[in-house]
Amino acid sequence: MDYRPLGNSGLMVSTMTLGTLTFGGANGFEKTGKVDVDGAKRQFDIAFEAGINVVDTADLYAKGLAEEITGKALGNKRNDIVLASKGRSPMGDDPNASGSSRYHLIHAVEASLKRLGTDHIDLYQLHNWDGVTPVEETLEAMHHLVTSGKIRYWGTSNYTGWQMMKVLGKAETHNMIKPISQQIYYTPESREAEYELMPLALDQNIGSLIWGPMGEGLLTGKVRRGQKTPPDTRQGDGWPEPYVHDMERAYDIIEEMATIGEAHDCSIPRVCLAWLKDRPGVTSLIVGSRSEEHLRDNIAALDLALTEEETQRLERATRPAPLYPYWHRVVSGMDRLDPAEKPFLDGFGETIKNRTDDRSA
Repeated sequence: MDYRPLGNSGLMVSTMTLGTLTFGGANGFEKTGKVDVDGAKRQFDIAFEAGINVVDTADLYAKGLAEEITGKALGNKRNDIVLASKGRSPMGDDPNASGSSRYHLIHAVEASLKRLGTDHIDLYQLHNWDGVTPVEETLEAMHHLVTSGKIRYWGTSNYTGWQMMKVLGKAETHNMIKPISQQIYYTPESREAEYELMPLALDQNIGSLIWGPMGEGLLTGKVRRGQKTPPDTRQGDGWPEPYVHDMERAYDIIEEMATIGEAHDCSIPRVCLAWLKDRPGVTSLIVGSRSEEHLRDNIAALDLALTEEETQRLERATRPAPLYPYWHRVVSGMDRLDPAEKPFLDGFGETIKNRTDDRSA
């Protein structure tokens, strides 16, 4: 297992994180999985033995039940790992039971601590942007929670680039404790994070924890062109995420990964995770499993070495469209590219050239 610093901190985290979305299966999360305490204990044993040192959960998952199961299953292993959770999501009908206000966040952290059976959370993440609460108020709340010892570090989740930069800028201006990480959605099929969020991670030294790296079941091999998706899977049971812009393109990507997997005698998920874990700016991939078999297969991805040719084939098959102003900078031949964005702009030149050649043919 490799370990990487989490953003601008001394906290070392494994390149794979164990997620708990599959824990509980209640309160609107029935389709994600129904892992109970015994099942969670077994997953923890497998993950920790492999060197995984981060467990990620959230108050939203099964409306608190996932945190309860996590706390009970960890038991005396709690202080052997980095425990991450998230808050900000609506947890009731009360208008103040949501958001990033000082009122809600302090209540949310205290409730999570009780459910997890611990006196501190190592990494607490704001689960989504709050467009109502002043950023300064949120920063003051997070600063207080860190200095009080209830959390050790904090991060964000599902923020846009400008929202994250606003938080970082305000924190620096007011001498508040900054977030060290962002938890974001990033898969071979969905590489939109490369437009702003991944360059931001490299430029600002922000750790990137990747949720749903297999597209919430889209890239597990259960969804294939011309086949009916099994009803006992999330994608076959009507789970609304992820939003797929072009399903035919998604099928093409899945088939490309299947071909590479056949060459290595391994699964599609293993190829997916092996390619994603070494993308620029990625710190750790969050995997959540319904079974021990799936978890072991996911962990095996850490030992899969794709060839350079396979890596580039998958990059070309999954490359996002050059949006403005990125295509304009490439077409104009602009110099002085920022090192944080160059890894993501390099492929655009090839895409633009091919489209230009097609028009000229």
